[in-house]
Amino acid sequence: MAIQTTPTTSETAAASQDAGPSGTARGGEVLLEVRDVVKAFGGLHAVDHCSFDVRRGTITGLIGPNGAGKTTMFNNITGFITPDSGTIRYRGQDITGLRPDQIFASGLCRTFQIPREHGTMSVLENLMLVPMRQKGENIWNAWFHGAEVRRQEEQNRDKALEVLGYLELTHVRDEYAGNLSGGQKKLLELGRTLMTGPELVLLDEPAAGVNRTLLKRLTSNIEYLSRERGITFLLIEHDMNMVMSLCDPVIVMSEGRKLVEGSPDEVRNNQSVLEAYLGGQYAAAEG
Repeated sequence: MAIQTTPTTSETAAASQDAGPSGTARGGEVLLEVRDVVKAFGGLHAVDHCSFDVRRGTITGLIGPNGAGKTTMFNNITGFITPDSGTIRYRGQDITGLRPDQIFASGLCRTFQIPREHGTMSVLENLMLVPMRQKGENIWNAWFHGAEVRRQEEQNRDKALEVLGYLELTHVRDEYAGNLSGGQKKLLELGRTLMTGPELVLLDEPAAGVNRTLLKRLTSNIEYLSRERGITFLLIEHDMNMVMSLCDPVIVMSEGRKLVEGSPDEVRNNQSVLEAYLGGQYAAAEG
C-alpha cells in the first residue's frame, strides 16, 4: 500500500493526536488498527476494550506488568485466538478472526517469547522451511517438475544464507537449531520472519534470556531493519532500557486496556507509569 501524500481530514487529526512534542507525527500512515478489542477467558477480561494504532516505519513498544494483556493482544492480532468483539485492521483490511496462516501470508509476522525452532533440523533448514507455497510440497511437482522445484530450493537457500550472514549466524548454519543458545534462537526467530519479506513484525519479549552481547546485536538488527528495509515493529518487552532506547512511541497496557501512549520521555515521566510499571527506576535516576 502506498503512503498517501495528501492525507484526509480524519488522517490529519489522527496524525495530530499521535504527534510528538515537536508536533511531528511519529511514523507514516496507520498500518495496524486495533479498535475496542475484547477477549475474556471465563470471567477474566484479559483484553478489555483496548484500542491503539501502529504507524508504518515505527518501532512501537508495548509494555505493562504481567497479566496486562499484552501477549493476549498479540495472539488476537495474529489469529492464534479470536477476539470476542472489536476489530483489527491491517493495511486497511479487516483481519479479525482470520487464521494465523492467512495473516502470515499478508506480511504480518510474529516471534514468540519462547522460540519455536525445529530443534532436530539445522539452522539453515529452519529458514528454508519458512517460505509458503513451495513447489516441492506437492509430490506431483517433485516427480514431474523437478527442475522448477530445485530452482526454487536454490533461491530459498540463497536467501537463507543471506539472512544468516546478516544475523552473523553463518557459523552455525549446519548446527541443530535445538543446540543454539537462547540468544541465538531469538536471532533465528527474527531470521525466520525475514524469510517472508514482512511489512510488520510483532516481537514477543525479544530480550528475554538473551545475554548483553547478543542483545546489542539483536537491537542493532531491529534498528537497521526499520531504518534501511522499512519494516515496522511492534514489540512486547520488560527490559525498560531496551524499550526506552529503541521504541517510539511506547504504549502502556494495564488490566487489558491502554493506559498511556507517548514518546519514551512522556511515558518515563508519567506518574502513573512510574508508580505502577517502572518501579521508580527512572524517577530515582532523575531525582
